[in-house]
Amino acid sequence: MTMPIRIDLVSDTATSPSPAIRQAMAEAKVGDEQRGEDPTTNALCERVADMLGQEAAMFLPSGVMCNHVAMAVHCEPGDEIIAAEKCHIWSSEGAGAAIFCGSLIRSLPTENGVYSAEQLVGAINRGKPKAPRSRLVHIEQTVNRGGGTVWPLATVRAVAEVASDNDLRVHMDGARLLNAVVASGISAREFGEPCDSVWLDLSKGLGCPFGGVLAGSKAFMDEAWRWKFRFGGGMRQSGMMAAAGLYALDNNIDRLATDHDNARHFAALISDIPGVALEFEETSTNLVFFSVAGTGMNTDDVSNALEKCGIRIGCESDTCMRAVTHMDVSRTDIEEAASVLKGIVTSDDARSSAAE
Repeated sequence: MTMPIRIDLVSDTATSPSPAIRQAMAEAKVGDEQRGEDPTTNALCERVADMLGQEAAMFLPSGVMCNHVAMAVHCEPGDEIIAAEKCHIWSSEGAGAAIFCGSLIRSLPTENGVYSAEQLVGAINRGKPKAPRSRLVHIEQTVNRGGGTVWPLATVRAVAEVASDNDLRVHMDGARLLNAVVASGISAREFGEPCDSVWLDLSKGLGCPFGGVLAGSKAFMDEAWRWKFRFGGGMRQSGMMAAAGLYALDNNIDRLATDHDNARHFAALISDIPGVALEFEETSTNLVFFSVAGTGMNTDDVSNALEKCGIRIGCESDTCMRAVTHMDVSRTDIEEAASVLKGIVTSDDARSSAAE
């Protein structure tokens, strides 16, 4: 019999709002967001715009909508978006770039989702009428399927300089931008200023139930509002959700370091399990990718066995799994998850399967 999930490592979106966040939401001052009359939403947007070194910002229901709005503003049908292979806009957003702005994503090969300025130079289409027009440069911070790798600030700046020299725009998918800030000691403003648009997520490690905040210039934001309404992202008394974001920005950023420590601890524990191998040498932030190929089990079998013990870890492929630490997962939880994983993949059944 499957137990209720007690330890959820499938994503940092698994966090539940804390009592303090719920209280902040209940006490929020609200108004009509679409008319610019919600004081709490306005305060959140002003706060994030300043954090990211941008002129203005808007509150949106999800990070995916932040990406789609930005791509729709920057691109026209037939334009090309240059990004790292396996980036989130390519792998996990339902081909939104193609559907909503008619744009093609050109992926650059990388080991961890960070490409170089030199790679970007070589990828740009320059005035060829038979080729798509290169228009937007995409950076994912941190890199999800790059094992949570942090884009170095020097690389962000170098890529942005190439983009500017070639009349391209730069968009930063900041789903885990604040993880990068905590891991690197570099401010969100420094990462955000070289970009034409950038957003940060509230519903991952910050523990909010909802939303992302997209920032850019005032001109960018004027056009972004049109797309916000087109996508159905206009809200009413959104201050109840925005209040959660303000609380999280005040209280939950520094604690991301705990998630990073827990992820490194989990990686160290499972690296000693026979047949389990880490996919990336370094655990930079809160994402741990690992292969179970050497155990003789596939990831569905491992996942199902874990869930029977009340533990959830995501499957990336037949052999690769992803564990994500967050504020609702303790050091004790991490140790239990690693112990249960070891018991599953080193059981007699697993060894028999590997021998066949």
